[in-house]
Amino acid sequence: MNVREQFHAIMDGAPVDGMPVLEWAYWWDKTLDGWKGEGLPKGLDDRQMQDYFGLAHHKQFWLAHKAEGCPKDASHGSGIITDESDYDAVRPYLLPENAVSRLASQLNALRAPHESGDTLVWYTLDGAFWWPRVLFGIEQHFYSFYDYPELYHHICDELVEWQVRMVDEMAQYVKPDFMTIAEDMSYNHGPMLSKALFDEFLLPYYRRLIPEIKKHGTRVFIDSDGDITSAVPWFIEAGIDGILPLERQSGVDVAKIRDLYPDFLMIGSFDKMCMFHTPADPRGAGAPAANDPQRQIPAGDGSSDAPGHAAGKLPRLCSADERIWRAGLRGLQKVKIAPEAAEIKTLPTERPGPIGNRPGFSAKSRFFYVFPRFCK
Repeated sequence: MNVREQFHAIMDGAPVDGMPVLEWAYWWDKTLDGWKGEGLPKGLDDRQMQDYFGLAHHKQFWLAHKAEGCPKDASHGSGIITDESDYDAVRPYLLPENAVSRLASQLNALRAPHESGDTLVWYTLDGAFWWPRVLFGIEQHFYSFYDYPELYHHICDELVEWQVRMVDEMAQYVKPDFMTIAEDMSYNHGPMLSKALFDEFLLPYYRRLIPEIKKHGTRVFIDSDGDITSAVPWFIEAGIDGILPLERQSGVDVAKIRDLYPDFLMIGSFDKMCMFHTPADPRGAGAPAANDPQRQIPAGDGSSDAPGHAAGKLPRLCSADERIWRAGLRGLQKVKIAPEAAEIKTLPTERPGPIGNRPGFSAKSRFFYVFPRFCK
């Protein structure tokens, strides 16, 4: 099976012969600087870097919601508007019509590898919580629900109208396998807004946008840090297929979510604190001990009752294959997987680096998620 066949089979709960492994934020400057300091050859393009690390070929596009020359916030999270007049002033710099066309050469180059199944493609859009926060700033954003409700709706109305056009335009080049709506609407005690606010200010725009995405065969995920457990039914009501990253540090229990919502897709659930390590501390500060249940996966026999074999739906931190930190899956979903793909070997005494098959590299990216892959 190629990477796209594996991904869609995993998402459908169908048999697979292996799991694609992805590095989420290989494009992040801090990730790249760290890797280069650890020996990553310079001048590699995305595909060459993925080959270097032994990762599945994949490409993410985050559509630019601001044009060049857009005013910048004075400090991180301070925002660029406070009222209607500010929004009108910056509007010429927002939601550029060339957000997709400027990517034409990259999208055209991806057509053949995507159609052949060699490369997984996805994109990211700002959500109806994220985008107003970018404009208002973190603190003022929360007041805007009450102080400027009409402006909030106006902002989201223009946002979704533009996004639908961009989604249709992208589909003329390539029909992505999945996409993420960037939100980050939760913290470690749950959502940062009430269900009533969600229903009034977010849900109408999800219901307009999501069907337009799905008509192109693209799966829809919410990207929200924090403990999103109580918000899962909100997302399901909106027509969203799944969520990431399921932050362990925020107390997200994927087993609980799977029990409550058996068809909701999940990607992630890594304890990212375990991914920082040095050659002198190969397991990483705070890494779970070998006998910690969080690190254990029961070996399956490949039958429909084999435990822990629904990658993408049931992520769980473990160390099944020491070539990479990966998600292990507990027996939360009944999915047939070939026995050779489900066999779990004993951990070796030495741990190479967590990035693909390359030792000595730290998973420095804050957004390091992979699709679970079982070792042979």
